[in-house]
Amino acid sequence: MGSIYLIRHGQASFGAEDYDVLSSLGERQSTLLGRHLAETGLKLDRAVSGSLKRQADTGRLVLEQLAEAPALQTDAAFNEFDAEGVIRALLPALLPHEPQALEVMRNAAHNRAEFQRLFVRLLDSWIGGDYEAPALQSWQAFLDQVNGGLQRLLDSAQPRERVAVFTSGGTITALIHLLTGMPVASAFAMNWQIVNTSLSCLKFQGERVTLASFNSHAHLQLLNTPSLITYR
Repeated sequence: MGSIYLIRHGQASFGAEDYDVLSSLGERQSTLLGRHLAETGLKLDRAVSGSLKRQADTGRLVLEQLAEAPALQTDAAFNEFDAEGVIRALLPALLPHEPQALEVMRNAAHNRAEFQRLFVRLLDSWIGGDYEAPALQSWQAFLDQVNGGLQRLLDSAQPRERVAVFTSGGTITALIHLLTGMPVASAFAMNWQIVNTSLSCLKFQGERVTLASFNSHAHLQLLNTPSLITYR
């Protein structure tokens, strides 16, 4: 059987003007993952990243630690959904019920718990299609995007190929939902537990794909440094 390793990007710059940049901790997490993979002797036949900077930079830092690393390819199907777009489109309808929401979103880094609560409410509306914003990518369109990326991998894969995919939490959540049939709400409950630079493994044989492991982050746990384990 072949293996697809879904790797979430390192910590990004939450609360900064440009989220799509690895923090210094995110860079360290990525390097530590690469060293861990090298020490375990994992050989990758192919490496694919979404087109987002945080995904590609995670892939580059990981692959730099491997003695025989494949070139990093790009497939935008593995991009994260547009979280900022969801917030911009759906926040106005939430304000009458949550008048403090705009201030919370503007200062997310200092209001993490409230940001998370409000973000979950916005995601519920987005996933349920309860909005009028034609320009916003729908949840179903995002699922189709991610599934298309997976199908391209499978169509071009060799039977025992080992492929690393550097991606994001929402993309991993969509794949888990698609592959297991897990309800979306349950899949997103798991999403909030996905650690930066964690690995989730898919096993495939032809078109048959199963989830073999989820959210492994031993490369961080073994260092016994809790600050290395982040979720955003």
